[in-house]
Amino acid sequence: MCGIVGYFGPSQNSVEIVLEGLKRLEYRGYDSAGVSFIDEHNELQNYKKAGKLDNLKEELKGKNLIARTCIGHTRWATHGGVTDENAHPHHNDILSIIHNGIIENANELKKELMSQGVKFKSETDSESFLELVSFELRNGKPILEAISDSFRRIHGNSAFVVLYPKTGEIFAIKRGAPLVCGINEITSEALVSSDPYALAGIVHKLYFPEDEVIVHLSGGNKNLVNFYELDLTKTTRYLSKKQDMTVTVSEKGEYEHFMLKEIHEQPELIRNLTQYYFAGEGRETLERIGHFSPKRIYISACGTAAYAGLVVRDFLEGINRIPTNVELASEFRYRNPILSEGDFGIFVSQSGETADTLAAQSLCKKSGIKTLSIVNVDGSTLFRECDDNLLIRAGVEIGVASTKAFTQQALTGRLMSAAFAGDLKDENKKVALSGKFALLAERIDKLLAASDSIKTVAEAIYNYKGFFYTGRGAYFPIALEGALKLKEIAYVHAEGYASGELKHGPIALIDEEMVNIALVAPDLFEKTVSNIQEIKARKGVIVSVGPRGNQELQALSDYYIPLDFDGLEELAPLYVNVVNQLLAYYMAKFKGTDIDKPRNLAKSVTVE
Repeated sequence: MCGIVGYFGPSQNSVEIVLEGLKRLEYRGYDSAGVSFIDEHNELQNYKKAGKLDNLKEELKGKNLIARTCIGHTRWATHGGVTDENAHPHHNDILSIIHNGIIENANELKKELMSQGVKFKSETDSESFLELVSFELRNGKPILEAISDSFRRIHGNSAFVVLYPKTGEIFAIKRGAPLVCGINEITSEALVSSDPYALAGIVHKLYFPEDEVIVHLSGGNKNLVNFYELDLTKTTRYLSKKQDMTVTVSEKGEYEHFMLKEIHEQPELIRNLTQYYFAGEGRETLERIGHFSPKRIYISACGTAAYAGLVVRDFLEGINRIPTNVELASEFRYRNPILSEGDFGIFVSQSGETADTLAAQSLCKKSGIKTLSIVNVDGSTLFRECDDNLLIRAGVEIGVASTKAFTQQALTGRLMSAAFAGDLKDENKKVALSGKFALLAERIDKLLAASDSIKTVAEAIYNYKGFFYTGRGAYFPIALEGALKLKEIAYVHAEGYASGELKHGPIALIDEEMVNIALVAPDLFEKTVSNIQEIKARKGVIVSVGPRGNQELQALSDYYIPLDFDGLEELAPLYVNVVNQLLAYYMAKFKGTDIDKPRNLAKSVTVE
């Protein structure tokens, strides 16, 4: 969610460096932005504005921005409305802080501090940490001790970055929230962020601190960055890795939106995924996973990743015959699940920083069952916490509404299923699966090349009152995902249903202003068509996505999107889903919404 960037080093352009980092993190979703920096006169300057980053940049025009230390933040509101006062950083005469997460006991801390005469300027929970650390400093504690003692009192998952004007240094600490720091030893620069993408092209080495490790960025130390436990002893509880990420992926190129670009990237990503796991570095990981023999599997995820999990469940149960439950991560640990020896936990996340998914993984880990991630970000918290990992290799996904990550998550799950079945040891089965992946990429290529026909359908239906996406069997998860995409970026009411469930209640909503986007596969064709007839009889508008050349389906439909299912078999639902992605994109475009950064949404959801 919230974007964090901090810079310490010799450059006097630290504010510009931080603003560039925040710009890279705009895709995460936010509603205000701000910076704090120590100017050339060693005075703390603080600027923050509600709205887009451009509002902050406008506020900074004409200001003296010479500074070698700066912290910046893009906020996604939790406590308190979207106002200048509630934007981060929060500061007083001693400190400035930025915060990602939620302080669950903020009201209790505020009452205690107010009884000591502390006055609060904002409605946020974050300000309680600022004043808690400041209170400790006023009582004579050194900065490291003040941060440590204050952090011990904080409940909930959070990441904090502290700018200490007295020394010009930056400190950071986290629990259950993303935090990364990096260094460039050549230029003596040290940075901290909530996302390694903000540091790409600046640092050469990344560090991922574990929970409750204090990070100290300072040129006064032998090292540019140092790590301490809460008892202030030096620690090595962090992962270090070379920074190899580039920023070229942030360019839209010929595409109007990142979402459209990412939809069009899918065929090549599918081909690359096949190469990576069949002939590249990923082959060893699949071979290792092939030795697992789970008795029962729990897949836990949120949103789009949860729907990808449903697709993976169908692979695991249909091909491997392994009982598989798909659990919403936000509910999983609160229902006291029965976990037994031999169970296996799979956690699906694009960012690897989703708070609810991390909490579910932690529960499984404490219960002693083996855990595996299907994740996009190498080195993310989920990646580090799981026993093993399958990278989906989707590249950076800028569009908040996930497209290519869904496809890659589901296909990575199919490769895992093949590993469990031992198919990758059989050259004939391996070649057959590889061929099916190649065919999927080819069919999506052709679909994208002919997408004007889908655009035409979108233009015809985008102003209707509501949308029901329906599908049977393996297409039910695709109906759920299709409806979610439309809700996310077009801001219209849309629901995904199993086709046979409409008559058990939702059909009461059908009238001439409601659209049924019916996903019709060759299997269960007759039953699915019968369900369409029920909606047609009640004057619903029918958009069918189904087998090419089917005259019955074409005659029944107001709009017909024909597809070639032959040869795709269990991968066909992912082919159909690209139609849903394009429909959502074009309907949102006709409505004029902010497609890449839809309102109220965040790319990486780091609060529960």
